Amino acid sequence: MTQSTETAPAAALPSPEERRRLREAKSLTQEQVAAALGVSRETVKAWESGRANPKRRKRAAYARLLAADETTPADQPTVPGGNTPVSSPSAPAQQPTVPGGDVPGRSPQGVERNHHERTNAVPERSTPEETPRRGTDPEATATAPAPAPPNAPAPAPAKDAPPTPLTPAQAFDALYAYCAQALVSQAYLLTGSRPLARESVEHAFRLAWQRWPEVATDRDPASWVRAAAYDYALSPWHRLRRRAHKRPEQPPADRDRKVLLKALLDLPPAHRRTLLLYDGLGLDLPDTAAETEASTPATANRLLNARAAIAQRLPELAAAGTPAEQSALLQERLGHLAEIGMAPPIKLSPARAVRTGSERRTRFWTRAALFFTAMIVSATGFTLVTAPTRYEPPQAPGEPVRGVPVHAGPQPLTPEDEELRSLLHSAPVTGPARLVPEGR
Repeated sequence: MTQSTETAPAAALPSPEERRRLREAKSLTQEQVAAALGVSRETVKAWESGRANPKRRKRAAYARLLAADETTPADQPTVPGGNTPVSSPSAPAQQPTVPGGDVPGRSPQGVERNHHERTNAVPERSTPEETPRRGTDPEATATAPAPAPPNAPAPAPAKDAPPTPLTPAQAFDALYAYCAQALVSQAYLLTGSRPLARESVEHAFRLAWQRWPEVATDRDPASWVRAAAYDYALSPWHRLRRRAHKRPEQPPADRDRKVLLKALLDLPPAHRRTLLLYDGLGLDLPDTAAETEASTPATANRLLNARAAIAQRLPELAAAGTPAEQSALLQERLGHLAEIGMAPPIKLSPARAVRTGSERRTRFWTRAALFFTAMIVSATGFTLVTAPTRYEPPQAPGEPVRGVPVHAGPQPLTPEDEELRSLLHSAPVTGPARLVPEGR
């Protein structure tokens, strides 16, 4: 494990229960804290449950956020989706691209809503400065606004216009930009192949566009796409394909990361997926069990077996005392491994290309289904026209009749008898002399 180069002392953090109490005392939600720190809701949830602790700059920013006063200056930014100002961390909040806080738990619909609130909000009117007194120009005097009386009530502020609803294409593009790159990193940890990781993510988004009414109304569309990408990446049918991604890729140069990737790929697919969801993304055990379609005890056994298999190759994981320390260590190591695997980053197809590709495939399979249906209907019609209209029973083969008496009388002549008969008929009077009666 590489040593950190930071020499500054780590910021002190309160206990997990105290972290949650301080957040609720400031009327902040987990989504707001995650947006301010640039992490996912699952990561904040793991911090508050004690399964993981923030590292480096995130730790310092998290400590400042919890220790900030409830009265914050007006020039500090506010958390998207809330009205309570919080102190800004030292590093700007950015969308994560690696596991350990990558596929966010927030629904992209909330991101789209915040985007529209920012883009469609009416700008506040600034207080106009006092205009200089105009001259005696009658045209300028006629066009100048009349001054408001001193006791007149202040004009009501303009209300924000209602956000314009997004079209399905715009909502899909927002979801694609929100979590596509993070899903590629996770698919790489599942497969160890960059081309297969890209193919899995694009296939999942094509499937999502085909079933967009179902995905758009889902509670967490990002989780829907993630499950589809995982299913495709771990499909056993890939071993039958003769594709370029079946060739082994260059392993990481770092020995520790190479050993971790080899140990991860040697796990069974179900154990590998469970480990990535629980330790890599920070999901709860029930959520992990629901996504892997297994019971909670079976998911716990898979997780324990996966950790034991990796601990045999990584002494640092075996030396970790509590399961929370093991989870935090695995989360950090998997994040670093994904960063190395995605360098240089994989260039994904644009969202519009994914949508058009999905529509093209749908049209192809629809036309193929119509073609085969027409062929079946034509064959059925031809059979109905040429088939006989009545039943003709087949002729039974002849059988000898038994119990009938033998035919009486002269028997048939043999070939010798027929030859003798023909000779007598040919010369009836020839032969020895004999008496012939004479007539008188």
